[in-house]
Amino acid sequence: MSRRKFPARLVPLVFVCIALAGCGGSSGGGGTGPVNTPAQFILTGTMTTPRYVPTATLLQDGKVLIAGGENAETALASAEIYDPGTGTFTPTGSLNTPRYWASAVLLGNGSVLVIGGYNSDGFQASAELYDPAAGTFTVYANMAVPRRLFPAVTLQNGSVLVAGGDGFPGALAGAEVFDPADGVFSTTGEMNEPRRIFTATLLNNGMVLAAGGFNADATLASAELYNPSTGAFSFTGNLNTARYYHTATLLNNGIVLIAGGTLPSNGTVVPLSSAELYDPTAGTFASTGSLNAARLVASATLLPDGTVLVTGGQANNSALSSAELYNAASGGFALTASMNVARFGQTETLLNNGKVLVAGGSDGTGATASAELYVPGN
Repeated sequence: MSRRKFPARLVPLVFVCIALAGCGGSSGGGGTGPVNTPAQFILTGTMTTPRYVPTATLLQDGKVLIAGGENAETALASAEIYDPGTGTFTPTGSLNTPRYWASAVLLGNGSVLVIGGYNSDGFQASAELYDPAAGTFTVYANMAVPRRLFPAVTLQNGSVLVAGGDGFPGALAGAEVFDPADGVFSTTGEMNEPRRIFTATLLNNGMVLAAGGFNADATLASAELYNPSTGAFSFTGNLNTARYYHTATLLNNGIVLIAGGTLPSNGTVVPLSSAELYDPTAGTFASTGSLNAARLVASATLLPDGTVLVTGGQANNSALSSAELYNAASGGFALTASMNVARFGQTETLLNNGKVLVAGGSDGTGATASAELYVPGN
């Protein structure tokens, strides 16, 4: 899907406590109180290539692999590495097949599996393996079915579930499991409903929640659970609001936060601000606080403090620069610092230092190479 169909820096505030009696420190000495720094986005190194909907994977050494994506209607084969230590991007080996709307997962041995996607030749079934030590991609295995706009989830046993997506002749119900031990994709049980542009979330009990999505001309409210022990999908509770292009985040309490997305109306894309929580114990969805800005094609990340960062997205044919934090304790969203660049279809990666790398996406006019770091406040 073309990006055109979705269509200042903040200065830290430092509070200085002058050494007066009763102002921090001891009464007799010149101490200073704690320095309070608000959350902020700071620009970091620029990618070597503008990229819309690439993949981003945190490597075992703390660096980030950015691969593929789309620029000016052309699928990309190039890839690059972001080094948090230097704040720079460096080219690495290229994909053997250009692709965007693909999925990527980190395997237990430290390599990265890049799967499926789309290019000028159509839907892709191929997968490639990135070796961080060699900096190269190797053609690996093929899925049984070519697909794009699908999720890939690493299961508790280290295998990878691939389900649904967009293929021929439309939304897919089929699913496959990749076994790193033998390097083969094997078909598993099908979803009860074909769906694309949905979310899949690994739950603490080992099952996978597949929620929402789009099927033919219908936006889905249904959700299903994949059981790795049986290889079967079964329906669970329905979303309160049908949606696709939403985000899904597993919270520290084991509940899943579903936020934003879109519910088309009369052929018009209508961004959503509503959010809801899936309780695996009850198997039900319940409404929670709404986003301050309706958004689709946004990104969401669980932060070390348990809050969820939601950035960017698209609304009213424009890219958004705003960002919000969801607090599970209060059940509400609060605006945080805004990004330096409005964007949707970007990647969002939690780094080992607690910062979040936001890279690429579309600024509304085309793919961008810009990247920035979200630095939580204290």
